[in-house]
Amino acid sequence: MPLPEHLRALAAVYADPSAAGSPLALRVRAALPHLPFTVLDQGQSPPRDQPGQIVHITSHKGRFLRPCPAAKRYRCCGYQIVHTGEGCPLDCSYCILKAYLKHRTLRVFANQETMYRDLARRFGQDQARPFRVGTGQFADSLALEPLTGQARDLVSFLGDFDNVTLELKSKVVDLTWMSAAVRPDRVLPAWSVNAPDITAGQEPGAASLPERLAAARQCAEAGFRVCLHFDPVIYYPGWEQGYARTVEMIRDYLRPRDVAYLSLGSLRFLPELGEAISANPLYAHGEYVGGLDGKRRLLRPLRVEQLRCLAGLLISAGFGPAIYLCMESDTVWREVLGRVPIGPDNLGRFLTARAFADG
Repeated sequence: MPLPEHLRALAAVYADPSAAGSPLALRVRAALPHLPFTVLDQGQSPPRDQPGQIVHITSHKGRFLRPCPAAKRYRCCGYQIVHTGEGCPLDCSYCILKAYLKHRTLRVFANQETMYRDLARRFGQDQARPFRVGTGQFADSLALEPLTGQARDLVSFLGDFDNVTLELKSKVVDLTWMSAAVRPDRVLPAWSVNAPDITAGQEPGAASLPERLAAARQCAEAGFRVCLHFDPVIYYPGWEQGYARTVEMIRDYLRPRDVAYLSLGSLRFLPELGEAISANPLYAHGEYVGGLDGKRRLLRPLRVEQLRCLAGLLISAGFGPAIYLCMESDTVWREVLGRVPIGPDNLGRFLTARAFADG
């Protein structure tokens, strides 16, 4: 099977000595037989100056399950990250990973047995607690699936745990993991969505908006509930018409009961991305200020205007019960949705209830 377009620019594969013979490394090597495969010396790192993007197969030394990094003064969704790797082969102009990781190496963690052991211990010792987890924080959940099969493996593994729902968040279309899902009610395929102008012009390598929504409909028809994420919502000339068109498309492809939850998050970025953001003409129309989390974000009146407009469109289309705001203050919640989640972790409880609603 030919590689998808977003993986055709890969230039080389490097592997740590301890990971070079792993099942995951063998999969990657078989999927990329045309690329050089180099086993690094002990303690050696892949070169940072090699042209093109590289895959680094390594082992993760830290925790495989961790809470989403969040600012205390903004409402957090309570999502927990299954840390399977870092980096993304897409090149979205606004991507915050460019500041977090400071390199474009695609790190893939090959010590899967250690991960499964850690996850089984965590989920098994607290079986009364529902866990809402996902892999789409430091990497796209599905972008490397043709090489690694990690999503398929994880979906299969988590089929033994009734108290876990797994969200697979992506901007590409790869549904090869579906046949491994023992419990469709415990897997939430998710896609980032945006205005058509943004998906076409600012997300090179990603699937088109119709392709993402068609995949979401295919999942819904197979018994999965899906998640959609308007993140980031971007302020640009014609944004009202752009986001209205996206809501129309969502309504054409999905029914409200197909969607577990739907997030709205305004563009925010670390100061390290400021130069790249300011150099992009698209972002010249917004006014950005420092936020409570150290990130730059759209001025609040503009932010509220956009989020309120988009929320209104989605509510009119029947998706109101699924909406939440990503990383916003109580003030913005009140101004946009007219309500605030009660208690510090109530948003997390709300989303967990939505995630397990059909369980």
